[in-house]
Amino acid sequence: MNTTAYLIVAVLVVTALYVGIRHFLRALAPYRGTQIVDCPETEKPVVVEVDSLHAALTTLAGSPDLRLASCTRWPLKSDCGQECLARLDVASDDCLVRSVLAKWYTGKSCVYCGKQFGEVHWIDHKPALQSPDGLLMEWDKVDLQSLPTVLDSHLPVCWDCYIAQSFLKEHPELVVYRPWQHGRSDRLQRHV
Repeated sequence: MNTTAYLIVAVLVVTALYVGIRHFLRALAPYRGTQIVDCPETEKPVVVEVDSLHAALTTLAGSPDLRLASCTRWPLKSDCGQECLARLDVASDDCLVRSVLAKWYTGKSCVYCGKQFGEVHWIDHKPALQSPDGLLMEWDKVDLQSLPTVLDSHLPVCWDCYIAQSFLKEHPELVVYRPWQHGRSDRLQRHV
């Protein structure tokens, strides 16, 4: 009988841990990630991160207590009232950087091949950018503080073209460019 009681207690503990961890992770998810929001003081976009761990822990006691972990206006304005959090609470998914970038790519076509962007894959085959100078950039090279300016001035590049163009720029001696000529294969077949 003792073994059965221990087994029941173990099952109850594991179930409670599973439910607790699942609730914690669900509470953590909406506040994770870098977000863009308009600063109420300047009415200009700023990049912020919510203290997601604190928000998730406070949901256990009721509604989450939101506070910033970082802001692009810090440390100069670190004593602000964090009024921007009210805007994040309403539209947190729309403020995530990946959501902003996905919206930016929607309806655009690659500057090289002309292929229109569909669903953006952020883990593999990430799209890139072409600067006004013609330089190719990956998103991890973009300073988040300058993101609004980058979105206004840069052009979209699909992953395939980014890889091909990067290889061409890094190793031009290994690339042979042969433009396709209409009718060339016909001429070769006639002589063979």
